[in-house]
Amino acid sequence: MYESLVEAAKKARHTAYCPYSHFAVGAALLAKDGRIFTGCNIENASFGATICAERVALGKAVSEGARAFAAIAIVSSAETKTPPCGICRQVLMEWMPQGDVVLWSKEEGICIEPLAQLLPGAFLQASMEGRKEE
Repeated sequence: MYESLVEAAKKARHTAYCPYSHFAVGAALLAKDGRIFTGCNIENASFGATICAERVALGKAVSEGARAFAAIAIVSSAETKTPPCGICRQVLMEWMPQGDVVLWSKEEGICIEPLAQLLPGAFLQASMEGRKEE
């Protein structure tokens, strides 16, 4: 089911800019309308300015008008599967709280994890309900 998404993430990984870590990551985000948006990690000498592949894919998707997503595939140059970092989990939760994270590695093949399982107790828009202005 998610094979084509993994293939798109593999292809995106080859465009990663990672001269510091040499850790290439590709992501492919599946919009609920069927479109696929890809991204790769983009490193910076000021490491805090580095952008993860997942957020690159999401930024491209949102800038093209997509607002609802079903899944994201993540492929890295590591031998094992590479789940999204904490920041990416939080950002993805904003857009696909019921979505799947599809991880792939040569050794393990495809592994599917619900995003909500990777980030239990996430801070969501509903978390701000009832706030008071002071």
